[in-house]
Amino acid sequence: MKATGIVRRIDELGRVVIPKEIRRTLRLKDGDPLEIFTERDELMLKKYSPIATLERFSEGTARSLNDLSGCLAVICDTDEVLCAFGEGRKELNKKHISAALERVMHSRRSYLANRAEGGDILPLTEEEGAANATAQVIVPVVCGGDCLGAVSLLSFEEGARMESGAVNLCRLTADILASQFE
Repeated sequence: MKATGIVRRIDELGRVVIPKEIRRTLRLKDGDPLEIFTERDELMLKKYSPIATLERFSEGTARSLNDLSGCLAVICDTDEVLCAFGEGRKELNKKHISAALERVMHSRRSYLANRAEGGDILPLTEEEGAANATAQVIVPVVCGGDCLGAVSLLSFEEGARMESGAVNLCRLTADILASQFE
């Protein structure tokens, strides 16, 4: 843990204000759920990610998605890539998601792009590791109206197109992940 040098008092209702600089650095937004941990005299707040609790399940799911599609399979929560499987996964694993991917998730609508048809391939992370992708599908994971993350497939083959089968695989995967929280 890193000390910030910032001290805040607890008010009469038990509230503590998290400074704006820290919220910005940790990408905390109004309404974000926080998980509370205690150990002896220490208190730790961590941004809660329901999908991150399914990390092993997500890894197996990404592996299966890669096996079935032959594409790079990516599963992320609303902050970072949780797991990626396939060629190019090392450039994406555990990286913060991009603003473009955040917008897709916020819209709660699937995104499909084929460079061969003039589509724009969106960066998945701030440090884009999939810049050479030629086709892409992104499907938000939505449960109870809340977006929990996204499932994506990327192809790097010249002239590749994401067909309806790949889109349906992503939708099925997103539905399966969402069903774990119902």
